[in-house]
Amino acid sequence: MKEKVICGIQQVGIGVNDFVEAWKWYYDNFGFEIKIVDDEGVAERMLPYTGGKPQPRRSGIALNIRGGGGFEIWQPKGRELNYLKGQVELGDLGILIAKVKTADVGKAHNTFINQGADVVSEVLTSPTGLRHFFMKDPYGNLFDLEQDDYVFIDEPKTTGGTNGAVIGVSDMERSLPFYQQLLGYDQVAFDQTGQFEDLKMLPGGEKTLRRVILKRSKPIEGPLSRIMGTSHLELIQAVEAPGKKLYEGRYWGDPGFIHLCFDVRNMDCVQREAEAMGHPFVCDSGVDFDMGDANGHFTYVEDPDGTLIEFVETFKIPIVKKLGIYLNLANKDDYKPLGILKLLRFARVKRDSIR
Repeated sequence: MKEKVICGIQQVGIGVNDFVEAWKWYYDNFGFEIKIVDDEGVAERMLPYTGGKPQPRRSGIALNIRGGGGFEIWQPKGRELNYLKGQVELGDLGILIAKVKTADVGKAHNTFINQGADVVSEVLTSPTGLRHFFMKDPYGNLFDLEQDDYVFIDEPKTTGGTNGAVIGVSDMERSLPFYQQLLGYDQVAFDQTGQFEDLKMLPGGEKTLRRVILKRSKPIEGPLSRIMGTSHLELIQAVEAPGKKLYEGRYWGDPGFIHLCFDVRNMDCVQREAEAMGHPFVCDSGVDFDMGDANGHFTYVEDPDGTLIEFVETFKIPIVKKLGIYLNLANKDDYKPLGILKLLRFARVKRDSIR
């Protein structure tokens, strides 16, 4: 009998004002050299979040071969971008911080300082004992670089890929079933209310916060799971009063973290469970949707505060495009990780080819 399989975090969506500039920055600093998608066209299926009109855009999905989720870099075209008024603060509602893996936190911290990056903290220790630090990209997006030893292909890079996210919620008890049951982050690694030393330097870090760190009890599973690896989520609630909704009055695709995407198997099972929990699909591509050289079925749901969570059931991805090698996932085992993914190292692009 078919069942829902959450394979891992496929990518974090990041709205930017310059696709080429942004990808080159993530390429240079976070090692996102593997191209899965680079597609220019019109977003026709996100109408509830794009003013009811199809919106031109350029989007690309890039990965770090060391392992971890990717970035979907998304630049709206043909319209004026609507930037967030003010800064993102802990206690706001939405995706606050993207987590990034690094095998050596101290070395990464020194490297980014020496490169002149916007490093906003010293090396810290999280409540679960992870060494980590915060930095920003040139667009003001905040990243939490965390000690993580997971490796898909061992290359001497400063970081790996995406390790999860920090998400602001208004009511922890209402949000926990969504993230624990539907997304499978069922294990509570930490749950306390107060002020936290490793958050105090961030905007909103002086507030009294409830902080819950969630992990998955299941080992990674699914055809693409080895490249995505392990991950965890951190939910934060401002106890006194919730902050602003980060995308209220703005379009999906405007600058910032626009969604968190999970690679799944058996989308119909995901849909049944989501609907039973009161989170119906709000956008649905239907099966056999092409995005550049990849093909799949994507859908979205809203968490209890309206934060967009994407599900993608991947059917085809380019492995070595120049040799015509594509991976057809339609009939693969729903649970077994694929070894052929190591060929993705041949999908590396040269920096100068990003234009």
